[in-house]
Amino acid sequence: MSVEKVNAQWRANVKEFFKESLNDLREEIGRSYDLVRTKGPSQFQFWLIALVVGAASGCAAVAFRLGIELLQSTLYRTDDINHLHTHLGTVNWIWVILIPTVGGLLVGLLLQRFTPDGRVRSVADVIEGAALNGGRVEVKEGLASALASLITLSSGGSTGREGPVVHLAGVLATRMSGWIHADAISGRNLLGCAVAAAVSASFNAPIAGALFALEVVLRHFAIHAFAPIVVASVAGTVVSRLTFGDVSEFVLSSRTFLQFYAELPAFFILGLVSGLVAVVLMRAIFWADQLGNRLEAALQFPAWSRPMISGFLLGGIALMFPHIIGVGYETTARALAGDMLLYEALVFVVLKIIAVSITMAGRMGGGVFSPALMVGGLTGLAFGLIATGIFPSVSGEATLYALAGMGAVAAAVLGAPISTTLIVFELTGDWHTGLAVMVAVSMSTALSSRMVSQSFFLTLLARRNLQLAAGPQAYLMGMYGVATVMRPLDHEHAAPFDQLEALVAEGTVLQTGQTLRDAMPIFDRTGAAFVPVVKSARGEEAPDIVGAVFQVDALRTFNRALAATAAEEHS
Repeated sequence: MSVEKVNAQWRANVKEFFKESLNDLREEIGRSYDLVRTKGPSQFQFWLIALVVGAASGCAAVAFRLGIELLQSTLYRTDDINHLHTHLGTVNWIWVILIPTVGGLLVGLLLQRFTPDGRVRSVADVIEGAALNGGRVEVKEGLASALASLITLSSGGSTGREGPVVHLAGVLATRMSGWIHADAISGRNLLGCAVAAAVSASFNAPIAGALFALEVVLRHFAIHAFAPIVVASVAGTVVSRLTFGDVSEFVLSSRTFLQFYAELPAFFILGLVSGLVAVVLMRAIFWADQLGNRLEAALQFPAWSRPMISGFLLGGIALMFPHIIGVGYETTARALAGDMLLYEALVFVVLKIIAVSITMAGRMGGGVFSPALMVGGLTGLAFGLIATGIFPSVSGEATLYALAGMGAVAAAVLGAPISTTLIVFELTGDWHTGLAVMVAVSMSTALSSRMVSQSFFLTLLARRNLQLAAGPQAYLMGMYGVATVMRPLDHEHAAPFDQLEALVAEGTVLQTGQTLRDAMPIFDRTGAAFVPVVKSARGEEAPDIVGAVFQVDALRTFNRALAATAAEEHS
């Protein structure tokens, strides 16, 4: 064989080798893609995606915080926003009123343009997305809500930054789920990864961030979700510490030692008091929102002016009490340092609840966690000053009660005793008072959960007729429309048409837009084997029968959904 033929054969073999290798690589990428898409949480490749999502969410949280600091320092002309409340005493009263008013106006116009209902998206919407939408949240509305909350917190709104940051992270997870075409389980776990990273980056609390995502958003502790969420949480923390350093959000002025057995009963009582305060905070927000709705309907003022009116009211209060402006970490730090008198702590509790209610009722945006920390710290300090004054010989420092109260109120509001307890520890860096905090947190959550639907977020969803607090058996039926379960008229085992007409004449019908949640009570009431599904008719025309929902099909769908949920939560 000639040299030319040998070289030609060699080149052909090499070409065939690279072709086969390329095909093998494509097949491997395809298999990896399918594994990540359908079995993501159990695959190592998914952890790499979780790392990316965690880093991106951490960057978003850091950018949001820096944006607030930059805009707030610019608007109020101060170089130290950590002492903004003190600085406001030197600001002209016109600016104190004008800044939150104009900020509210911008928020109103923004929400009117980009949201159909003028409502800011927050943690409750992320919980809804995890439970009902395969881990997806609204993207356009979420971005608009983040910008609205940024304006609110920078211009004087009395809320927290964790709510918008969590939803912003949810938007990033939603886009990633769309890019990899993730199924519902993978989508939910990506959402948990993003939330964990956002919370970790916001509070420099990696342990609490991971548990917050599991306890509050996913509402289960499945093993398959744990590893990627921890990876994302660590990534978010690294981003935060590279930016702000490894420092605690609050620094206690002295060590807070517990007088152990003799003082424990006081923390049981503090937990009950904190639970009641948390319920008052939550119900005040809901009552103020209802009042705002009634006033808007009665006075016929435009929806975009509602945040502006709230901003004006907040500015008026801030003239006398600047402590209600913004997140409130300066006042919370003062409470933890014991740098406050009893009457001041009590007055500030009332004022903060009023200010948060006005901000939320005005649809200005922001979260409730930071306000809950402030209200809890003030409540605990007031309680501690009273307790240590009555029993000085068996009491520790009042600041310990402020720390326990901060955790107790926040845990009751969030409905998250585990992650909130850890957040308090990681925010303060004080691990020596765990027993006192745990006692207060357990009592507050036990009491408040019997007076609201477990938490502020789940109660908020219940007010939208989304009953997530009762578990999947209460909301899964609402996920399936009757149009997707019904047997059409041309089905092999369709219901007899004459019987369908008889049921329609009796008024036993379902509309195409209804869900199995609407169908099951009809089955229970009538005992019918099937219920006709009709399209709405125009005028006096008879409705069009398009099919029927059989009770056996409805129950089969429900059982499959329950089994899938149980498998996910226990895998």
